[in-house]
Amino acid sequence: MELSWLNWLYTAIAQVLTWIHQGYSTFLDPDSGLAWALTLITITVAMRLLIFPLFLKQMSSSKKMQELAPKVQEIRKRYKNDKQRMNEEVMNLYRGQGANPLGGCLPVLAQFPIFISMFTVLNAMAHGELKFGMTQQFVDSARAAHIFGAPLPANFFMSGTQIESFGAGVVQTKIVLAIFVAISSLTTFLTVRQSVTRSMQQMPDNPMASQQKILMYISPLFAFFSLNFPLGLIFYWVTTNLWTLGQQHWFYARNPAPEFDAKGNVIPVAPKSGLLSKVKKNAPAAEEAPPEKPEPKIIRQQPSRQPRSKRTGSKKS
Repeated sequence: MELSWLNWLYTAIAQVLTWIHQGYSTFLDPDSGLAWALTLITITVAMRLLIFPLFLKQMSSSKKMQELAPKVQEIRKRYKNDKQRMNEEVMNLYRGQGANPLGGCLPVLAQFPIFISMFTVLNAMAHGELKFGMTQQFVDSARAAHIFGAPLPANFFMSGTQIESFGAGVVQTKIVLAIFVAISSLTTFLTVRQSVTRSMQQMPDNPMASQQKILMYISPLFAFFSLNFPLGLIFYWVTTNLWTLGQQHWFYARNPAPEFDAKGNVIPVAPKSGLLSKVKKNAPAAEEAPPEKPEPKIIRQQPSRQPRSKRTGSKKS
């Protein structure tokens, strides 16, 4: 899938990939799997950091919506027989409190062209196409790289002859690809589960709960479409899933689900400790050095005054 209006983004992604790979090639073999794995991890982290402000905006919008949930529920009960009035009142509430129901879509919309661009560029590299400013040397290096013995441009349905043309074993390549697809499926499920579980804890009466549960259980199936993707793209997807898991855990630990009193007012909740804090807490404390023994107090013996008769050298009277 190649969208002509995204050609500028394809070229930009290809150029950034080239710069990152050139950087790692200064101290690693340019054709090694390690150099290309680090290149893909680095560009994934760079992309996620680029859209990190959008993630914070999404989470802040979601948090605001959750805090307004009791008031929304009250409006739904009050105007349950007048859908139009109910929607107007809910939107007025959101508008008055500065909440945007569409704020959660921003990161998804931002990730879509990035994912399409990564897919297009890596797919072009896998097929040896010199597009988007990529040089012959750069494309050949990507096609020569192996990760755990599997060629970077290989996909699960590639024929044995094609896999062997990259200098790799067919069985080993299929096994590595199957493992990466399984990891991709698992991390996709965990990412969606983390988000859906949080949403259901905060809004148990959410009318979309059933759809969210269905989405959570079918999400791993989407990963199996990646059987037709090059290994490089699956590696990118696994990396971005792991980043998302860590990022969501970080935010949820610092922003626990809101709690409400009987009147629907938000009760402040103390942030939970993150994984890093738990690891630090469970780590055995460094043995404290025994306290230094106090130095013995030196008691100076004051010379006693002797009678004149006992003093040596005294003259007898």
